[in-house]
Amino acid sequence: MSKTIQTRATDAGLRMTGQRRIIARVLDASTDHPDAEELHARAAALDKRISLATVYRTVKLFEEEGILEKHAFGDGRARYEAAHTAHHDHLIDTATGQVIEFVDPEIEALQDRIARRLGYRLTGHRLELFGTRIEGAPRDPD
Repeated sequence: MSKTIQTRATDAGLRMTGQRRIIARVLDASTDHPDAEELHARAAALDKRISLATVYRTVKLFEEEGILEKHAFGDGRARYEAAHTAHHDHLIDTATGQVIEFVDPEIEALQDRIARRLGYRLTGHRLELFGTRIEGAPRDPD
């Protein structure tokens, strides 16, 4: 089981105030990729004293420590998720803003082949696909 955001922050030597603990707990419980305003609403529901500024400072700190990843999915909002050790890509529904995480071995192999063909060893990548849902299409055709 991977470490919680709070544990990772403590391991990084960060001082974990009560408000930071709540923000970390909200991030750990998130199954989506919330922006700062969404995080603020969720955290403030647990402690109304948490300000939006505190959320912004906390996510920036967590990002600087490599605990959070910040994403810009083309909707003008910075979104956050726990930094992963396991790689995955994103499909963003441009109509709803839903972000779907996926891993596709064929895409991974193709990226490696392209890098090698161009004389490179791939050390990392970020793939973000944007689209709209096809009416009636199955969720996972495989």
